[in-house]
Amino acid sequence: MFRFFAFLRAINIGRGRTVKMQSLRQVFQSLGFSTVETFIASGNVIFETTTQKTKTLERKIEKALHEALGYEVRTFVRREVELAKIANCQPFRQSTFDDTWQMNVIFLANNLSQKLKQDVKALQTRTDAFEVHGQEIYWLRRRKRNGGPFSTVPLEKILGQSFTVRAANTIKEIADKYCSRFAHDLRHAHTAV
Repeated sequence: MFRFFAFLRAINIGRGRTVKMQSLRQVFQSLGFSTVETFIASGNVIFETTTQKTKTLERKIEKALHEALGYEVRTFVRREVELAKIANCQPFRQSTFDDTWQMNVIFLANNLSQKLKQDVKALQTRTDAFEVHGQEIYWLRRRKRNGGPFSTVPLEKILGQSFTVRAANTIKEIADKYCSRFAHDLRHAHTAV
């Protein structure tokens, strides 16, 4: 059995897309996955299966969620070792940023072309920094004083593909809980994605 992590786009964000975590777990269990758990109510699902192909898993999960919920839910699956690497990646020099900055991880379905990587880097401002590593974009942003949400519209226009965003702290918590056999080695090796 292999452990995987599914990050679902647009779960429990309102607009009729509210899903109880028990229902979400049942959809995953109906696919024959075992040890199914959810982590906070924002569409993070941990499961085990014998299949190793992430693209096959993504399509299978998306189809089952569409049938169960009645709308499309883009799904981004990562292996255990991949998630440990993502959680331990330090794409920005820590000395440059204080605690008014927050890092997010943007999960993509595919690697970006060189042109798209350059377009993402061009979005950099005094309050936003971006680094692309594999199928993830690390987005460091200065927190808004009013605590309001940040817009992903500029990224959506450039990328032209679906993605989902998670706080780096959430990814670290998931990795600490579920990827212990990889996380320890990666922390000591200071491995970046």
